[in-house]
Amino acid sequence: MTTSPHATSPPASAPPHLAIVLFSLAMGGFAIGTTEFASMSLLPFFAADLGIDEPAAGHAISAYALGVVLGAPLIAVLGARFARRTQLLALMAVFALGNALTALAPGFGWMIAARFLSGLPHGAYFGIAALVAASLVPQHRRSQAIGQVMLGLTSATIIGVPLANLIGQAVGWRASFGLVSLLALITVLLCALFAPRDQGGQSDPRRELAALRSGRVWITLAIGAIGFGGMFAVYTYLATTLIEVTKVSPAVIPFFLAVFGIGATLGNLFVPRFADRALMPTAGVILLFSAGALSVFPLAAGNPWLLAADVFAIGASVSLGAVLQTRLMDVAGDAQGLAAALNHSAFNTANALGPFLGGLAIREGLGWTSTGPVGAALALLGFLIWIVAWRDTGPAPVEITPASDGASLKNAPTRPAPPLAPDDRSRSDAVRDPVA
Repeated sequence: MTTSPHATSPPASAPPHLAIVLFSLAMGGFAIGTTEFASMSLLPFFAADLGIDEPAAGHAISAYALGVVLGAPLIAVLGARFARRTQLLALMAVFALGNALTALAPGFGWMIAARFLSGLPHGAYFGIAALVAASLVPQHRRSQAIGQVMLGLTSATIIGVPLANLIGQAVGWRASFGLVSLLALITVLLCALFAPRDQGGQSDPRRELAALRSGRVWITLAIGAIGFGGMFAVYTYLATTLIEVTKVSPAVIPFFLAVFGIGATLGNLFVPRFADRALMPTAGVILLFSAGALSVFPLAAGNPWLLAADVFAIGASVSLGAVLQTRLMDVAGDAQGLAAALNHSAFNTANALGPFLGGLAIREGLGWTSTGPVGAALALLGFLIWIVAWRDTGPAPVEITPASDGASLKNAPTRPAPPLAPDDRSRSDAVRDPVA
């Protein structure tokens, strides 16, 4: 099997089919994406119900993001010796519990605690799912495989988030979080049936912590932590901007949320194809594109159709996540699990930073559309960090040694390739490959 020199070893038993495995992994992303983005679109409703203003209600978004930031590296290190399939099941079970508790929260303090618990499994789940997906395909298709797992998150913004918003308006915001809990339980079932079975103990906490000594890992994480913040600055307050500035009915909000999701989904479908050819240049282009889309947000906010086009463009920038995930696989050496999880810590650092800075601008009386310039500034700052990473032409990280419990495919003994990723695929086979 041809795969990344840093990818993990193939699972002990072959899964039934690549498309089914990716769908099962993506379902978890669908549940995560629904709760992460729906909580932003439901912010005006639970703020009114709990008797707090909307900037204060944004702390619930930040609490979730903080859970991701802290949970991703902690779980990646503590779970290093456990089988990845086992981790996927446990993480989704905790995620289901956290969202159920959110739905039942008697007050805002309890909601903050429940959102924090819900965020803990987020980054670790995506990190493990990305490694599983990348291990099943050749090296030159890693970004596409990871992008397909991330399609669960972006498709949630088309289907899950508008549906949750409709349910929140019709039944109540608590029912929306109950829906997410149900989606998480469905993911547990799918992963139990179809996720590849693998051996535990193939990684080591000390090797995972080695990622923290790599400057190239940290600078890649910084690109996402800062550059992604712009998108969240606008999206968090989009529902209120639509009501207060664009003057649309709340019933129209799900349409704009779906437009954002379509942009994010198409971005994740097509952008990784360019990233597999030119990884870092693609990341730089996405950041500049995002800065442009965010900067015109105040100009477009007064017209529903112009705003819809701009929201679509902002959504397309979500594809940066899959690109940076692949970059981390290239620079993390032995510490694949921790690096993959830290990508989502960075993503949710942006999720905390963007709403915080956007909320500050709103509190200072700059208006609801001030989130656009704030977001553009964050995207440009992310681009400046990207320039530093792009100029880094140092040697590649040390390859995994044979002592790495079989983690290195380069040095591992030859073994038959699983039927999901044959060594020599014909052109006709590639056409039938759902990742191709």
